[in-house]
Amino acid sequence: MERKKGYGFGTTAVFLSSISTIFGAILFLRFGYAVSNAGLLGTILIVIIAHLITIPTALAISEIATNMHVKGGGEYYIISRSFGKIIGGSIGVSLYFARAISVSFYMVAFSIAFEPINTILMARFGFTIDLRIISLVFTAGIIFLEIWKGANIGIKSLWVVFTILVISIILFLFGKTLPDAVPLSITTHIKNPDAFFKVFAIVFPAFTGMAAGVGLSGDLKRPERSIPIGILSASITGMLVYIIVAIKLHTSASPQALASNPLIMSKIAVWGPIIPIGLAAATLSSAIASAIVAPRILQALAKDGVLPWNKVNRFFSKGVGKVNEPVNSVMVTAIIILLFILPNSLDFIARIITMFFIITYGVLCGISFLEHIASIPSYRPVFHTKWYLSLIGGVMSIIIMFQIQPIYATLAILIMFLIYRVIQYYHKDARGLSSLFQGVVFQITRWLKIISQRNYRNLSHYDWRPSVVAISRNPLERISIVDILRWISYRYGFGTLIHFVQGFLSPETAAQAKDTKKQLVNMVEKGNAGIYIDTIVSPSKKSAVAQIVQLSGVSGLDNNTLLMEFDRDNPENLPDIIDAYKFAVSVRYNILILRSSPKHFGYKTSIDVWITDKKYRNSNLMIILSYIIRGHPEWSKAKIRIFAAFPSKEIENNVNDLKYVIESGRLPLSFKNIIPVSYGKQGKTIEEVIEEYSAAADLVFLGFTPDMLKETGKDLFLKYSELNEILFVSANQNILII
Repeated sequence: MERKKGYGFGTTAVFLSSISTIFGAILFLRFGYAVSNAGLLGTILIVIIAHLITIPTALAISEIATNMHVKGGGEYYIISRSFGKIIGGSIGVSLYFARAISVSFYMVAFSIAFEPINTILMARFGFTIDLRIISLVFTAGIIFLEIWKGANIGIKSLWVVFTILVISIILFLFGKTLPDAVPLSITTHIKNPDAFFKVFAIVFPAFTGMAAGVGLSGDLKRPERSIPIGILSASITGMLVYIIVAIKLHTSASPQALASNPLIMSKIAVWGPIIPIGLAAATLSSAIASAIVAPRILQALAKDGVLPWNKVNRFFSKGVGKVNEPVNSVMVTAIIILLFILPNSLDFIARIITMFFIITYGVLCGISFLEHIASIPSYRPVFHTKWYLSLIGGVMSIIIMFQIQPIYATLAILIMFLIYRVIQYYHKDARGLSSLFQGVVFQITRWLKIISQRNYRNLSHYDWRPSVVAISRNPLERISIVDILRWISYRYGFGTLIHFVQGFLSPETAAQAKDTKKQLVNMVEKGNAGIYIDTIVSPSKKSAVAQIVQLSGVSGLDNNTLLMEFDRDNPENLPDIIDAYKFAVSVRYNILILRSSPKHFGYKTSIDVWITDKKYRNSNLMIILSYIIRGHPEWSKAKIRIFAAFPSKEIENNVNDLKYVIESGRLPLSFKNIIPVSYGKQGKTIEEVIEEYSAAADLVFLGFTPDMLKETGKDLFLKYSELNEILFVSANQNILII
């Protein structure tokens, strides 16, 4: 039988931890300030805007919590199991400090409840007590009780505190109306009020206690049930109570009275002393809740080995007793709490913890949103929220964070980034940001492919773009085909490189293909080549091409062009290329056959395009491809020359037609680079003319047709012995420039 872990708390423990933190210092000390400066309408708006962050966060936490077996660590556990150790650890560390420092915030506020006692002491005895002493003494008491009794004493005390809070709020709501209160508009406020978002910044910490109960995840009997019910009920209850309290303050006191007296609620309540008592109870309960949660977050971080150095992780992960009480984490947390109590500045502490809490909430909403978009099959929560609610929570968190204080917001983000980099340094093999959006990218790509495929049927021939499939038996050694593919697919098109393994499919050939594919992926990654890599095992190149030309495009755009390559000086694979060409032509693929040479594209400074077909069957494709290649950074200094090679009597008309196409198509080609060339004079053939003009060119485009190939066979590609790299082009689609 599995040993019982934690205390086995139920839903009530989550609710009490959250609601007792929500009903804190702001409710009793600063809510009157909010009503006086923002008016009743503005205060209610603040409550609503705040809950546009906290409610989606509560829903997100609930959803993610019901997708997994939640253990100790609260929000940290949920984030780390969704985003991985690096991101989860980054948020967990910042969340730990926020929870720990928030104890200082609550204890400083707790000491303010003793102001009436100081007033009495001054009047009767002429001295007062430093409120920091009260904070330190009671903090020491909380820490001692937690070490002695653990979380159990905290939960038991929350019952007492919650009862006092309920009585305090009831006695206030049934309290009297002060003499200076008169019926006012819901927008009435004091003269020269503080800005809306300044008021918001002061009030928002009241709602950060929403997820306090999640920190008990390791001590819950059924966290998948208790977390959703507990935090959602606490959030909704808190929102309603704050709105009711705002209405009561507005109708029971003047704006001036609300602004001048932080404890104005004691003047209104049926029994005035209940408000300082409620304040003390609320802040004490909030401190207890955070003091229970913070060490458990630190312990969970250490158990996962997130912190630097193994000794540190062993120290903080160590627990005591059957429930694994985090004594070491409690002691270190106590030091942090005491350090932030000493300055005794409530506003300073509030600004720090508010930023870290909002970041945490934003990330939690982001997790839920990304999980919805990614649609990972393993993500099967029992409780479901809506993706747009999570998106609203995440966006609102970012907006409000910078509205409150841009400097603090930026500083919080920078600190979190620094924490991320430190954890990443010590956990190089763990999942980080690189894997964060894999599921999302997959879904976006999937939909884009579907949309592209649906819309591609409606594209005109004018909208043509290259979607090239290149097939090669040894692309690791013969990189010319890889280069020409990445140049053609740069910016305007898409390239797929298929490594062809000749043979029958077997475990051996499949392993060989997989190994080569991995090497190719690494090669193109180092070269920043934006092409897709795949492999195919087939008995012959002809059969491989027959399979390839029937495949759908990886990019969502149908493949439309086949690229093959052979060596000028060793053309032994040329017969296979010609056989493969016949298959591709049957499905109307455009064919590109690269004849490579030892020069390997030279200095990439010259591209020659030869136009010899009056019907422009291949010309448009060659011009477009030369334009695309010229746009690649490696060819940025290249000059494109277009040769119009026709019999002398046809030159003028064809050159004029070509200039019209280039001008109307807005191609950045100068007319001076359109060179008319006639052949047939002095007995020169077109092949001799081409060799004469393009012998020094780094890349030459030549068109060919099925009829030409049928007439001359492989000799068609073996001519032009003086030329270097030649790209033979056969257009089998109607491609238009204008």
